[in-house]
Amino acid sequence: MGPHPAVAAIRLAVRRVLHDVLTDLTDRPAGHSPTPSGGTAAAAAGTLPLVLVACSGGADSMALASALAFEAPKLGIRAGGITVDHGLQAGSDLRAAEVVTRMTALRLDPVESVSVRVGRDGGPEAAARDARYAALDEAADRLGAAAVLLGHTRDDQAETVLLGLARGSGIRSLSGMAEVSGGPGRSNRYRRPFLQIDRQTARKACMVQSLPVWDDPHNIDPAYTRSRLRHEGLPALEKALGKGVVEALARTAQLSRDDADALDSWAAEAEAGVRDEDGKLECAKLYALPPAVRRRVLRRAVVAAGSPAGSLFARHIEEVDRLITGWRGQGAINLPGRVEAQRQGGRLVIRQG
Repeated sequence: MGPHPAVAAIRLAVRRVLHDVLTDLTDRPAGHSPTPSGGTAAAAAGTLPLVLVACSGGADSMALASALAFEAPKLGIRAGGITVDHGLQAGSDLRAAEVVTRMTALRLDPVESVSVRVGRDGGPEAAARDARYAALDEAADRLGAAAVLLGHTRDDQAETVLLGLARGSGIRSLSGMAEVSGGPGRSNRYRRPFLQIDRQTARKACMVQSLPVWDDPHNIDPAYTRSRLRHEGLPALEKALGKGVVEALARTAQLSRDDADALDSWAAEAEAGVRDEDGKLECAKLYALPPAVRRRVLRRAVVAAGSPAGSLFARHIEEVDRLITGWRGQGAINLPGRVEAQRQGGRLVIRQG
């Protein structure tokens, strides 16, 4: 008899992602293999690629950790784990130590607990997320990991789409989380195998494997926006619209991502054509672009000038866009990161003040 259907589903999802990781490593140019900090490609030669799982101890990430531990050795991959202690709850260090013990019991190696200090920028949820990804990046760089697996499920994706819709952030926000993502120089680092798997399947997989899980009290705390959406907003939508809301929102994310990717590519190509010989943006040429493309060109220029992408919202770009489409002699627009945009002599000047 084969594994329980829930276990089989999560293992298949992880196996597919691991195959993708190996394919990416095979296609990567020579000299670009991930190596531990301070090491060399020669020192890492002959070692098996390492894939880490980011594990909080919750059902989603424990199911992911168990599937990685099962599938990785069959493909010649080392499997390790990282848990991040945000220090936001009493006894969080003990909880992190317990997660390390659980991952070690799954025969993941290396396994680490990393403590972070959570700031205040962007609110508690965003600050915790930023601190967590910074810690995961540092650990992956130091250990030379080829990828980091994250346990976000289809339910998480649906919540992300609704949050983006509520903020009025545009089609890119509605595209939710990508299956593959990362920052500069590490565009394929983060992998999300469970975006097509619901939260209940992951929990069921843990139950039938007798895997202990930890339910974070923050996930039911109404002080957090995502928690309210999860326990009040989505159930209300399903009551009003019927079952299938989560699946529909997940499909919306994929369709939106495809559209956003196409528009981003168009904007990248169009940007060169709207700059003069000195590299300045020409307002007349910007005006001739379709609005969706023009706003993307403006956003790219603002970010390049030093404005943090995470702090740049649709309303900021709309204000800059009015310098092109609604010019009435208005002054400079102040933007995050001490960046300002100003129209001068038919040119749009974007720079840090």
